Amino acid sequence: METFINNLPKAELHLHIEGTFEPELLFKIAKRNNIKINYDSVEELRKAYAFDCLQDFLDIYYQGAGVLITEQDFYDLTYHYLEKCAEQNVRHTEIMFDPQTHTERGIAFETVINGISKAVEDAQQNLDISALLIMSYLRHLSEESAFKTLEQSLPFKDKITAVGLDSSEKGNPPSKFVNVFEASIKEGYIPVAHAGEEGDANYIWEALDLLEIKRIDHGNNCLQDEELVKEIIKRDLALTICPLSNTALQVVKDLKDHSLKIMMDLGLKTTINSDDPAYFGGQVNQNYIDTQKALNLNKEELYHLAKNSFQYSFLSESKKATFIKELDEYYSNNK
Repeated sequence: METFINNLPKAELHLHIEGTFEPELLFKIAKRNNIKINYDSVEELRKAYAFDCLQDFLDIYYQGAGVLITEQDFYDLTYHYLEKCAEQNVRHTEIMFDPQTHTERGIAFETVINGISKAVEDAQQNLDISALLIMSYLRHLSEESAFKTLEQSLPFKDKITAVGLDSSEKGNPPSKFVNVFEASIKEGYIPVAHAGEEGDANYIWEALDLLEIKRIDHGNNCLQDEELVKEIIKRDLALTICPLSNTALQVVKDLKDHSLKIMMDLGLKTTINSDDPAYFGGQVNQNYIDTQKALNLNKEELYHLAKNSFQYSFLSESKKATFIKELDEYYSNNK
């Protein structure tokens, strides 16, 4: 089963590039930029990657992001992740990045986007990995700050496909960002948002009705509301589920209790993703492997999860068809 998963063609739709920052690379870049961090060794830093809640994680996540200064830093971070994609047969990835995490500390938007997008271009050429970018607004900051980020992004619109909403969910509902999402859609960006990870089902309703999102990031708590489940199915929206993230942040106590299988049985279009793999104990394949074991998923169910990842990506229909054909051939030869 592990071999089947490792070689399964798949896409990753929920991935924060700042959350791919492995301790070894973090130390290397911190040293290059002569930045002192609060840990004396890779091992000590890795031990700190253990959290009780979303906020614990965010505190160390932002500290790690603080060593990223130059275009080369953002390039190295992104290319390192894309190499991991190549190793796992991730054929396409939709990478979220948080400009405000960097612009708030004086790093130019241009530095961030150029480093990330250059790595994406090189990976397409060298690794045959397809990737597109999702610019995420930080929900613990103001809508005014998000508008500033939107403005900064406009000269680079050709490099950005979608906008998202992430960071501390509770107390920062989607309704806080209605105007900036409306403006982002007018600029041609596809809207997505984190909703229903820690927030309740109402956060998901707001994301659907007020932000008009085209995909739900996390969405675990949709199961609190039967009408919401029906609405998500009616609108044919996918959920980007992140199993190891859910257990690391105590959204779910044990992977055996994860609602992914229930969601699939209800007819919700689910996908498996790694979220912040450096911090949550596993790349996307590890998420598939651990979830398969915990929920006893069969090959057909894994095939459908992988198919959803292509079908509900923001690729063109022709590119989706190409990847799904590759997946279908793999599945028919390895049932």
